Amino acid sequence: MTPDRPFLGLLLMIGFCVLAPLGDGMAKMLGDTIPLGQLLIVRFAAQAIILAPIVIATRRHWKMSRRVTTLAFIRSLLHIVGIGAMFTSLRFLPLADAVAIAFVMPFIMLLLGRFVLDEEVGYRRIIACCVGFAGTLLVIQPSFSAVGLPALLPLLVAVVFALFMLVTRQIAKEVDPISLQAVNGIMACVALTPILLFGAANEIAAFGFVWPSTLNWLLLVGIGVLGTSAHLLMTWSLRFAPSATLAPVQYLEIPFATVIGWMFFRDLPNGLAAIGILITVGAGIYILLREQAMARLATETP
Repeated sequence: MTPDRPFLGLLLMIGFCVLAPLGDGMAKMLGDTIPLGQLLIVRFAAQAIILAPIVIATRRHWKMSRRVTTLAFIRSLLHIVGIGAMFTSLRFLPLADAVAIAFVMPFIMLLLGRFVLDEEVGYRRIIACCVGFAGTLLVIQPSFSAVGLPALLPLLVAVVFALFMLVTRQIAKEVDPISLQAVNGIMACVALTPILLFGAANEIAAFGFVWPSTLNWLLLVGIGVLGTSAHLLMTWSLRFAPSATLAPVQYLEIPFATVIGWMFFRDLPNGLAAIGILITVGAGIYILLREQAMARLATETP
């Protein structure tokens, strides 16, 4: 069992917050030209292709108990649904808006950590999480009249990934993170293959196939590499810190998504959204500094 090291867990989660919106930005670029099923199968195939040889070459342990195997499969299904919902939402919403709406997830995680995992949640973390959540409400400005039901997809993403992280926390200390992500990629491909075959046989557009251009191939590979790296960092982070500790720091994904949205699509939040982003960043930095101070105190205490 790996002992908790909260500050390291927080640093790994910040890495996730940088890489995840980069991959989402690439997915948004491809959303109108590459079917959803093709995006998903390439995303998870890249994950398996990258990590499986590493597991074999380094002789990592990836044999799982029946309980862990079952949870890993559930985790893979949640991963497919969560990424599929996010990729679909990006066809209709700006990147920053989609990420901001999905950021009810850390609040859901906080509740799950407290009431399902019985993790200790101090009042300072609760306050910081609530302040960060209030900031996201200022960022959320979807036009439901213009977009309709697809604007609700990031809410589905939030619920699914909160459950995904809950399951991950249950098995993260029992399985090597690289092995877990390799198995995740393989299981996802196994689960997706019959769905794609059924969709292709019945001419369902979302599960069709188009031959990508050279640039689109590069973007598809980029989605796989970035997605694999991001979720590996997230898995590692959960080995070293409770989900309730990591929840507020994930708000930092919003400003990163805003910068990437501006760079790729020239989408820029208005003044009210900018204030919300500053609030969420402030809450995340507060948690980071506090955990660093607590880790230093624990080291100095005999």
